[in-house]
Amino acid sequence: MSNEELNSLDLNKLEEEYNQYMKQRLQKLEELQAKGEDPFHITKYDRTHTSSEVKENFDELEGKIVKVAGRIMSKRVHGKAGFSDVHDRCGKIQIYTKLDILGEEKLKFYKTLDLGDIIGVEGKVFKTKTGETSLEVTDFSLLTKALRPLPEKWHGLKDPDLRYRQRYVDLIVNKDVRDTFMKRTQIIRAIRRFLDDRDFLEVETPILSPIASGAAARPFETHSNALDIDLYLRIATELYLKRLIVGGFEKVYELGKNFRNEGISVRHNPEFDVIEIYEAYSDYNDMMELTENLISYVCMEVLGTTKVEYEGTEIDFKAPWNRISMADIVKEHSGVDFNAIKSDEEAREAAVKLNLEGSLVKDLKDCTWGDILNAAFEEFGEKNIVQPTFITDYPVEISPLAKRKPNDPSLTERFEAFVYGREIANAYSELNDPIDQRGRFEQQAKEKELGDDEAFQTDDDFVNALEIGMPPTGGLGIGVDRLIMFLTNSSSIRDVLLFPTMKPIQKNQ
Repeated sequence: MSNEELNSLDLNKLEEEYNQYMKQRLQKLEELQAKGEDPFHITKYDRTHTSSEVKENFDELEGKIVKVAGRIMSKRVHGKAGFSDVHDRCGKIQIYTKLDILGEEKLKFYKTLDLGDIIGVEGKVFKTKTGETSLEVTDFSLLTKALRPLPEKWHGLKDPDLRYRQRYVDLIVNKDVRDTFMKRTQIIRAIRRFLDDRDFLEVETPILSPIASGAAARPFETHSNALDIDLYLRIATELYLKRLIVGGFEKVYELGKNFRNEGISVRHNPEFDVIEIYEAYSDYNDMMELTENLISYVCMEVLGTTKVEYEGTEIDFKAPWNRISMADIVKEHSGVDFNAIKSDEEAREAAVKLNLEGSLVKDLKDCTWGDILNAAFEEFGEKNIVQPTFITDYPVEISPLAKRKPNDPSLTERFEAFVYGREIANAYSELNDPIDQRGRFEQQAKEKELGDDEAFQTDDDFVNALEIGMPPTGGLGIGVDRLIMFLTNSSSIRDVLLFPTMKPIQKNQ
């Protein structure tokens, strides 16, 4: 018999065993229902403590009766007594069931419970001979009958695709996953705390918009039946937030989801979390300080250190971070000095020399010096950045919302922050010249005509807002999911999203 046939037999055997377990559990439920003891009719359980509260307050609680609730994750009951582990959101607590306390009927019923069942437990707090805080059970209630077995019997939940699709099971059986998402919440709280303590105002802007702008990306489209117009899920919050700066809200931020109709990978999900921050009377240098100080603060608050290990490499987020211009890092790793190139034609010759044609977003003949410098950076610069680094002096062609550098109008006061070859933040001294802004929107419209699906759409109302007058402003966007990946040592963005976007499983018709 071939290995393939043996594997098929093993799978069939496992499936038969799984189905048999389900039948047994359904039968137990039916027996309870026949006796009028349906656990699904229970609406509430008044627990007094979580598992961690019992352990942390042992000296105060020893010998006292408490009530906890959770899921049975292990059960070792033989004869007249035994131990089990009950898990709740804070961890686990060991419980001790004994015949002369529970009585014969109650202990017999407890023995019929399955792993995964959810119970409420009343018991006396004590420590075992090995020093483990436990509960001596005086009473218990079955609160929910788990009709499907947990995957430990099948060696845990290991398949990544199944883990993402059934995150509820993943959270039950994989402690590291629970820890990651608890850290995610702590990271987001710390970000808000840092900004709130500095008098930034958290605001909310529309998710649906008649114009998809504020970033270079392909939008999701939908239709409003009430208005009979097409709308877009936002790709960025930028233009609405800058309207608020115009309106006099001098320090604002928004932490929420953006949506981009693009590829799915270990670094990209169609819906993702971003924080955008704007401060009047500041520039991109202030945003650099804000970025490095914010992330250093979050690291210390959540991890207790600015040093993290990511995929075997130590990364230190301590401020200040490295700073280097786009042209300088390209020169360092390719040998070509774009600062010495004075024309688009020379830049095209450099593109040929560097074999960049395949990585350009449009035909070489249509590319400018800035387009080619950006492509050279993506090819030679990004992958060589390990420690947190600010890349500065972005070409104006790829920065339609950033202010030009006063001493070189071909460049902008813009930076992107990179870590381990990945961008985690983008910031500008915001363009507040309405005439220049309209001209750049017009150039983006031409780019779209040339086939660039990610070119910005013209937003006339935003230009109107600039004509009202926006003070000098620094703006910053941080990819929250990517930051969380680094701080939790997660190799895929799906590992830090509770419910990542997945293609539905096709069921047989």
